[in-house]
Amino acid sequence: MDAKARNCLLQHREALERDIKTSYIMDHMISNGVLTVSEEEKVKNEPTQRQRAAMLIKMILKKDNHSYISFYNALLHEGYRDLAALLHGGIPVVSSSDGKDSVSGITSYVRTVLCEGGVPQRPVVFVTRKKLVNAIQQKLSKLNGEPGWVTIYGMAGCGKSVLAAEAVRDHSFLEDCFPGGVHWVSVGKQDKSGLLMKLQNLCARLDQDESFSQRLPLNIEEAKDRLRILMLRKHPRSLLILDDIWDPWVLKAFDNQCRILLTTRDKSVTDSVMGPKYVVPVESGLGKEKALEILSLFVNMKKADLPEQAHSIIQECKGSPLVVSLIGALLRDFPNRWEYYLRQLQNKQFKRIRKSSSYDYEALDEAMSISVEMLREDIKDYYTDLSIVQKDVKVPTKVLCILWDLETEEVEDILQEFVNKSLLFCDRNGKSFLYYLHDLQVDFLTEKNRSQLQDLHKKMVTQFQRHHQLYSLTPDQEDCMYWYNFLAYHMASANMHKELCALMFSLDWIKAKTELVGPAHLIHEFVEYRHILDEKDGTDCENFQEFLSLNGHLLGRQPFPNIVQLGLCELETSEVYRQAKLQAKQEVDNGMLYLEWVNKKNMKNLSRLVVRPHTDAVYHACFSEDGQRIASCGADKTLQVFKAETGEKLLEIKAHEDEVLCCAFSADDRFIATCSVDKKVKLWDLNQEECRNTMFGHTNSVSHCRFSPDDQVLASCSADGTLKLWDVKSANERKSINVKQFFLNSEEPQEDLEVIVKCCSWSADGAKIMVAAKNKVFLFDIHTSGLLAEIHMGHHSTVQYCDFSPHNHLAVVALSQYCVELWSMDSGLKVADCRGHLSWVHCVMFSPDGSSFLTSSDDQTVRLWETKKVCKNSATVLKQEIDVVFQEKEVTVLAVDNIRRLQLINGNTGQIDYLTEAQVSCCCLSPHLQYLAFGAEDGAIQILELLNNRIFQSRNAHKTTVRHIQFTADGKTLISSSDDSAIQIWNWQSEDPFFLQAHQETVKDFKLLKNSRLLSWSFDGTVKVWNITTRRIEKDFVCHQDTVLSCDISSDGAKFSSTSADKTAKIWSFELLSPLHELRGHKGCVRCSSFSVDNTMLATGDDNGEIRMWNVSNGELLHLCAPISVEEGAATHGGWVTDLCFSPDNKMLVSAGGYLKWWNVVTGESSQTFYTNGTNLKKIHVSPDFKTYVTVDNLGILYILKILE
Repeated sequence: MDAKARNCLLQHREALERDIKTSYIMDHMISNGVLTVSEEEKVKNEPTQRQRAAMLIKMILKKDNHSYISFYNALLHEGYRDLAALLHGGIPVVSSSDGKDSVSGITSYVRTVLCEGGVPQRPVVFVTRKKLVNAIQQKLSKLNGEPGWVTIYGMAGCGKSVLAAEAVRDHSFLEDCFPGGVHWVSVGKQDKSGLLMKLQNLCARLDQDESFSQRLPLNIEEAKDRLRILMLRKHPRSLLILDDIWDPWVLKAFDNQCRILLTTRDKSVTDSVMGPKYVVPVESGLGKEKALEILSLFVNMKKADLPEQAHSIIQECKGSPLVVSLIGALLRDFPNRWEYYLRQLQNKQFKRIRKSSSYDYEALDEAMSISVEMLREDIKDYYTDLSIVQKDVKVPTKVLCILWDLETEEVEDILQEFVNKSLLFCDRNGKSFLYYLHDLQVDFLTEKNRSQLQDLHKKMVTQFQRHHQLYSLTPDQEDCMYWYNFLAYHMASANMHKELCALMFSLDWIKAKTELVGPAHLIHEFVEYRHILDEKDGTDCENFQEFLSLNGHLLGRQPFPNIVQLGLCELETSEVYRQAKLQAKQEVDNGMLYLEWVNKKNMKNLSRLVVRPHTDAVYHACFSEDGQRIASCGADKTLQVFKAETGEKLLEIKAHEDEVLCCAFSADDRFIATCSVDKKVKLWDLNQEECRNTMFGHTNSVSHCRFSPDDQVLASCSADGTLKLWDVKSANERKSINVKQFFLNSEEPQEDLEVIVKCCSWSADGAKIMVAAKNKVFLFDIHTSGLLAEIHMGHHSTVQYCDFSPHNHLAVVALSQYCVELWSMDSGLKVADCRGHLSWVHCVMFSPDGSSFLTSSDDQTVRLWETKKVCKNSATVLKQEIDVVFQEKEVTVLAVDNIRRLQLINGNTGQIDYLTEAQVSCCCLSPHLQYLAFGAEDGAIQILELLNNRIFQSRNAHKTTVRHIQFTADGKTLISSSDDSAIQIWNWQSEDPFFLQAHQETVKDFKLLKNSRLLSWSFDGTVKVWNITTRRIEKDFVCHQDTVLSCDISSDGAKFSSTSADKTAKIWSFELLSPLHELRGHKGCVRCSSFSVDNTMLATGDDNGEIRMWNVSNGELLHLCAPISVEEGAATHGGWVTDLCFSPDNKMLVSAGGYLKWWNVVTGESSQTFYTNGTNLKKIHVSPDFKTYVTVDNLGILYILKILE
C-alpha cells in the first residue's frame, strides 16, 4: 500500500473504529476479491463492534492499494459518506502499466512522443472518462497494425478532442501499438487552399531533415502522395489523429494506407474512404459527479461545498463538457456569478456564456449554429420543425411522418442526416426508432425560431387532426403514447384554446388517456392550462380536476374501472355527470348495465387528492417545507416523492431492506430522512438521489424520524423503547432517552415490557421534543433529557399517530378504528371526523401552513384534506346495520347513525325522519311499514308503532348484545338472536317472549321458513330447523367442523345451502341428514351463498374475493367469477365476498364485498362494478324486480342505486 494511503488510514483509524459496522462493509470487500471468507470469520469472532472494526482495519493496513480503494467504496455504498471523505485524500493511483506510469500517469517517454506529434496538452481542468478512453484504445488495437479508421463522434462540446488526446496518453499503449509515434492535425472547416496548407505543414513536420524533398507539395494530390510515402517509410507503425473533420472530401486527402483516429460531429464522413472502420460514440453529457468535479477544480472548492446553483447548472445543460468548462472558466474569474450564469442558461442567453479558451468557438450558440448551417438546404426546414419537441422527450418516427406528410423511409433518411451530424439522437425501440434532442439543442432551436413556434405547434395539431380520429388511437400504434402525452401541450402552445377545451372536457379523452398513463399527467395538465380552460367555464375545469383527483386511486389500477359508471357518481350539476349520463344511455340501448346513485346529493367529498403511489400499505406521508412536494413510504420498501398539486411522481428509491416506516423532509428540503424495520435510519440527498449517511444504533424497528427546525439534529424513535438524537452532518449519535423506563413498575421485569415509541414532534425553537408511546405523550428537554410533561390519553383507543399545527391550534389524530379526528388544542374538544380510508391509518401530518393535512393508510392510498373544509363538514354517518323495505316503486330504509338516532329514510326523496335515541345494535321494519323493532347493546328489544310512536318493550331481554332481528310475514311475531346461544320468539301483541335454546355456541343468524318453521345456524357447526309454534327442534343437521357462516333456502323450500370457515359449502335436502353435495375448491372461508330463483344454480363467495357458481343437481362447478388479474396483494373483490343475490330471470348475479359487482351468469364475466367510497360492505338489499339496490359502506355512507333505463 502507498505510504500516503497507509498514513491516511492510520490518521483516521480511531474515527473509523468508533463508527463503522463491519458486516456489510466486508460483504463488499469479499465481492471485490480483496478479503477472504476466513478473514471475515476472524473479524466476526471479535466480541465488540469496535474490536471488529479494529481487526478489519489492521488487516487492510497489511494489504495493497486495491484493498484501500475497495474499503473506501464500501464506506460510500453503505452511507458512511463523512468517513469516506476522510480517506479521499489518500486514494492511491492504481496503475495499469506495470509501474511505468508516474503518479500523474504520464512518463517522460509519453510526454516526448506527444509533444513531438503536436498532441494538445490536457486542459487546465481535467477529469478522466476512463470507460470512453478504454473504448477508443480497444478500437485502435483492433486495427492490429493494419491501415484503418477509428471515429470518435458526438455533438458540439462533448469532449471528443480531449478524449482522443487522452487515449494516446498511455505509455504501454503507445509502446505496444504505435511505437512510430503520434501525429496530430487540427483540421476544422476548410476550403481546398486551407486543406493544402494543413497537408504541407504535416509533411514538413514528418520530414524535418528534408531527406525526401526540399520543397513543399504544390497541390492536394501531390501532398497526399508525399504523406503516404512519409508515413510508410519514415513513420511506420505510427498513428495519425485528425481532429474536427467536417467534410468527407477532406478525409480523402488522408486516405493513404495509414492508421487514423478522427473526431467529428458527423459519423458518415468515413463513408467516402476504404478500409476497416470502427466508431466510438461519445455521450452528450458528463455524469453529475464528473461535472461537479470539473466545476470544483475550476473554482478551487470541495465538491461538497459547491452551492446549490452548481447542481442546477449541470442539470440545465445535462452535463455538457463544453458548457461546464465555459462556465467554470468564467466562474474562476468571477466567483460570485453562480446565479447569473445559471440564469443565462435558463433564459437561453448563450451569447453571454463566452470565454476565450482553447475551444474553437467563442460562444455556445456559435458552436451549435455552425452544425445547422452545414445541413443541406432541402432539409434545414425539417430541422427547424423540431423546435417544438420538448426536452427529454423521445419522438417516434410516425409522429414526424404525420407532421411532414412523408413515408416512414423518407423521414428516417432525413433524420439519419441529423443523427450523423450529432444534431439529433436516436434510440432503437424494438422495430421502431425514437428521436430526441439534447437540452442545449432544444434551447438553441426554440430561441432561434421563437417567432415561428406558434405556427409550428398549429401545424402539428392540424396534421394530427388530418391523420387521426381523436379517440381511435390504440396502444399498438407506435405514436399513440406521444399524442396522449403531448397533444394538449401542442394545442396550448398553438393558442388553440377552443380545441384544447374540447379535448380536456371530454370524458372519452379522459378515459382513453387515464387507461394508458394514469391520472397524474392529466391532473398536471388541468393545473398547467387552468388559465386557458377557465376561459370556457371555471366550474367545468374544477369538476373534471376533482373527478380525476378523487378517483385517482381507482384510475391507476388494473382492471381499469368503467369511467362512465364513475362519472355517474358525480353530482348531477357536473359536466362529468352530464357526459357520463349521455354515454350511459346510448350504451344501455346496446345491453350495457349502468347504475344511478339516487341519493348521492347528500355526499360531500372532503379529501382534495387521492393517490396510490405504492403497491402495498403506506405507512407515512409528509409535506416538503415549501408545500410543493409530498414524500411517502411503506411496506413495499420504497421512498416516493410526488407533486402535492397533481400526484405526479418525481422520484422512487428502493430505500431499505425491509418495510420503510417513516420519512421526513429537512427544513431546507434538500434531504429526506427514512427509517425502517431493518433498524437503520438513512439520510437521502434529493439532488443526487443517493444515500448520504446511515445511522446505526437502534436494536429494534425504527418507527419515526423528524429533523429539528435548524436541520442540525435528527430525532428517531423505535420499538426498542428509546428516542435517539443524531448529528445530521456526522451521523453520530448525540444522545439517547429511554422512554421505556416511564412504563416500568415493580411487578413487571424490564425485558418483558414492550414499549413502541411511535412518533415525535419538535417545538418551534428546537429546545423541546414530544413523543407518543402506548397511551401516553411525553415532553422532554433535549439539552438535559429531563421530562417536562406527561399526558395520559384514553384507554379504549390506541393513538396511532398525531400531529400539531401551530397556525390554528389544531391536532390531527389517527386512531385504531381506521378513523382520523381533528381536535382543538384550545378547547380540548373534537372538531371533526375524517372518514375515507378503508384500513389502518398510520400517519397524519399538517402542511407547513396548516391549511391542509395528509393521511396515509394500509389501503395503499395517501389522502390530502383541506382543513377548513373538513371542519365545516363533519357529517353524521350511518352504522352498517340497516333494514330495507321495497313497496312498488318506493324504497324505505331504517338505519342507525353514529349519534345513536334511529333514522327512517325515504329512498326516493331523501327525506329523513328522526325517530328515537337508544344504544341500538340492530333494527328491522315490519313488511307493511306499520312497526319497527330494534335491539340494544344491553340485550333489550323494543317495538315502535310508527303511526302514534307507541313503544312496546320485551319483558325478557337477551343477556348480551342483540345482533339480528326480524318480523314474520304477518308482522305479529318478532324473532331475534344475540351473542348468546338463544333465539327469542315474541308474539308481541298477545304473549310474553320465549327462548329456543339448543345451540352450544353463538347463533350466527336465522331465516324464516314456511309453516311457522325457522332455520338457524351457529358457531357450533350445526344448522337446526325449529317449529316456533311447538317450540321444538324438528331437524338437527351437523353440517361443518367449523363455524357455519351462512345458509340460503331454495325457492321451492326443498333444499338449503350451508357455507363455513372450513372453506367448503354444502347443499342439503330438508329430508336427509347427510349432504347432497359437498362443494370444494375455495381457498378462503366461504362467507355467503345464494340459490338461483329456478333452483338450478348455487353461487358461493369467499374471503379471497372469489365467487363460484355450481350446478345444484350434480354439484359440478359451472363458473369461477374472479375479476381479471390484479396488482400483487390486492383482494380480487376488494375484500371478502359477503352477500350474493340472483336476478328473477337467473341471468344476472350481484355480489357485495369491497365494492359491488354485477355478473353475467351465462358467461361468468363481470358486467359492471360500482366502487363505493368506503369498503367492507356487509349486505346488499335487492328489490324484487332486481332494479334497486341498497347498502352501507364502512364509512357510514348510504347507497341507493337504480339500474339506468
